[in-house]
Amino acid sequence: MKNQILRHLLFWLACILQNTLLEYAWIHSTLSYRADIIYMAIAFNLALLPSKILFTYFALYILDRDIIRERKRTLYIVLKAGAGLFIAIVLHRIGSVYYIHRMEFPDEAVSYKHLFIIPWMLVSLLDIGYGAGLAVALRLFRMKMVNLKTEKDLVKDKLETELKFLKTQINPHFLFNTLNNIYALTRKKSDKAPEIIIRLSKLLRFMLYETSKPSIPIAEELLILDDYLHIEKIRYHHIKLSFEKQVDDYTQPIGPLILLPFIENAFKHGTGGTNGDFWITIKLALQNGQLEFNVTNSCVNQENEKIKENIGLANVRRQLELMYKEFTLVVGSLEHCFCVDLRINLFSNKRYSNNRQIT
Repeated sequence: MKNQILRHLLFWLACILQNTLLEYAWIHSTLSYRADIIYMAIAFNLALLPSKILFTYFALYILDRDIIRERKRTLYIVLKAGAGLFIAIVLHRIGSVYYIHRMEFPDEAVSYKHLFIIPWMLVSLLDIGYGAGLAVALRLFRMKMVNLKTEKDLVKDKLETELKFLKTQINPHFLFNTLNNIYALTRKKSDKAPEIIIRLSKLLRFMLYETSKPSIPIAEELLILDDYLHIEKIRYHHIKLSFEKQVDDYTQPIGPLILLPFIENAFKHGTGGTNGDFWITIKLALQNGQLEFNVTNSCVNQENEKIKENIGLANVRRQLELMYKEFTLVVGSLEHCFCVDLRINLFSNKRYSNNRQIT
């Protein structure tokens, strides 16, 4: 409320200043011999101000309600606007004839007939219409800006909800695969099952407390990758696994669980559910915020498989679209292997950019 009152006061002060300057220029050109020109210019504006204020707020709060909120008929609105404008013009003419004209020409007689001189009524119409039109335009502009901000906030909330939904899809998918690993080991009565359970508990703790964050240091993401790889190596003890890391800054923020689905996909589709001879090569390079992540795995029954993105890869692609402005993701098949190549400009995180612009 205070801000609204302040805006209105500033608007009318600006109008008075502008009109006073115009009145001063006009009076100075016709009555240059008068010593009180500035006083006359201010007095003239104050005399005409009530008619302008009356019609301006009539347009802002009464006609606006009829047009937008109550949706009255057009004829009714036109008649109502015409009546309000006529009353404002008459008030404007009263101030002009009985105050301003008498100050300028005190010896000349005036009567009510002077109120309805058509050319001067048109001048009053222009004077009143200018102030009211400017006020309405400013209000429409402000409403537009408020609507744009509201729309932006709604889009942001929608994207946040979608991102959380995608994460809830990935996490159970990962959990399901890991539980299958434990199940396979318990059936074999393997002594490695307790170790996997401990590793799994760390992963679950991470998913519970860390995935809700906009970003985490890449060092934490690498720890999760190491835990996951350790779990899978216990199950697939014949795997030929290579994980190369070249990181210049382990504190570099990255979206949580962005990299894990690619490795998970390599184990799921590269092993074929067997303990045969297979391999997975993982390369990660981070330099100056530019991340290059490559996962290549051996293919089982490649001739019967189609190159497609499963739920995990499709969801992580959507996460990348929501989080980063600059990234490329290429999924393809080479001879006897399947390859995923991901490149991200980690400085293009949309959340970071938006927050920086707001502050």
